[in-house]
Amino acid sequence: MNRENKRKTYQKGYYKTHACNETFLCKVCGREVVPDGAGTGHRNQCPNCLTSLHVDEQPGDRQSDCGGYMEPVAVWVKKNGEWAIIHRCRQCGKLSANRIAADDNPMKLMSIAMKPLTTPPFPIERIEEMTRLMGGEGSMDETN
Repeated sequence: MNRENKRKTYQKGYYKTHACNETFLCKVCGREVVPDGAGTGHRNQCPNCLTSLHVDEQPGDRQSDCGGYMEPVAVWVKKNGEWAIIHRCRQCGKLSANRIAADDNPMKLMSIAMKPLTTPPFPIERIEEMTRLMGGEGSMDETN
């Protein structure tokens, strides 16, 4: 093991200050993930399926023993307009946010962003009734 590999393995917080330049295979979709194209030195998720691994307790520390799959469950738009992906660990349930990368799958990002609108927490057939109960007309007919 060379000196740099030892530092990566044993130095606490190594990835907080150093780029992650390794190529790896995504454990969910099987795609080869390369550092080029991410627009950053810190690759956090597969650009195809947007899945990550639960390896950190704090960003870059590699201190988590969980190792579960972090599935993308939502997107978050920061104050500056930058998007981040909210991941939830399938194994322990921990939530974390990761900035999107330049080469992340735009269709997958949009499908995650649209999910709350396509699967509302109430029956869509009752929207007129609920609007009426809130004091609105409740009609979706444009002639009213």
